[in-house]
Amino acid sequence: MTVLVLTRPQDATADLVIAELNSRGVPVHRLDPGDFPEALMVAARIDSDRTSWSSVLRGQHRDVSLADVRSVYYRRPGTPRLHPEMPEQDARWAQAEAQAGFGGLLYSLPCLWVNHPHRNRWASYPPVAVAAAVRSGLSVPRTLITNDPAEARAFVSALPGQVAAYKALGTVHPSDQDDRPQALWTTQVRPGEIDESVRRTAHQFQEWVDKAYEVRLTAAGHHLFAAEIHAGSDASRIDFRADYDSLTYKLCHVPEATARGVRALMDAFGLRYVALDFLVNPQGRWYLIDVNPNGQWGFIPDLRTPITRALADLLERAHP
Repeated sequence: MTVLVLTRPQDATADLVIAELNSRGVPVHRLDPGDFPEALMVAARIDSDRTSWSSVLRGQHRDVSLADVRSVYYRRPGTPRLHPEMPEQDARWAQAEAQAGFGGLLYSLPCLWVNHPHRNRWASYPPVAVAAAVRSGLSVPRTLITNDPAEARAFVSALPGQVAAYKALGTVHPSDQDDRPQALWTTQVRPGEIDESVRRTAHQFQEWVDKAYEVRLTAAGHHLFAAEIHAGSDASRIDFRADYDSLTYKLCHVPEATARGVRALMDAFGLRYVALDFLVNPQGRWYLIDVNPNGQWGFIPDLRTPITRALADLLERAHP
């Protein structure tokens, strides 16, 4: 039985898990869905006598039968790359058909997923994640989602210090230069800085939490791994992603109430892996600020090996 890893060719995080599985003698098949249809062929059949698809994926170097897949590690798969000479209208149609057909075959696999893309997508919507976190017993900063400038100004004016954290509801924005996606970091916002452009789309404003430090908590199955993140620059004190080189890390204990909340949150979304970001105030209260169902984990050196092994355990044993 094979572990299927869905990711792009260059993915150092997936490389860690694949190397660990290889060291255990576990068969692994790495596949980028972006190779379909130009470099990857599929033939799938189903009839009334079968409860799942009988299908074979034929790649450039190796074939795999989906019936032999014991678990799937869904990392950073590419989107179908189509023939460059296709007219734009035909390409849009072919892209949608490829996603529905080839993607649908993969998504129908009745095995353990870490995580299934539909569960990832659901947990990635901040309004859904924040509400689920509150129901799970986790603390979150006061949050407003609006396209009403007056509501935004009133919300921020009522906060301590009249300052809020503005955070994009998604993760990337097209670059002004070449349309490649670029990250949008968290910024501080005051009432006088909120103008009428807020009307043009949805915006998220959160209470600014004065923090002692941040915590990246990574859950793999029933195992929780946490590290304090201490900022070493002005940019990283606002958003640690803005300056990784200035960060220092320290492994830490997860309070029992937080651990219970995290497990309840994972159960609510059906996740077997999640990376969560918390702000910890000087009084020691943990505030959840981000739910990353497919978040990175290799950047904290002392947790790289334990998380790699925990993910490999999940994929090898095909149960939480």
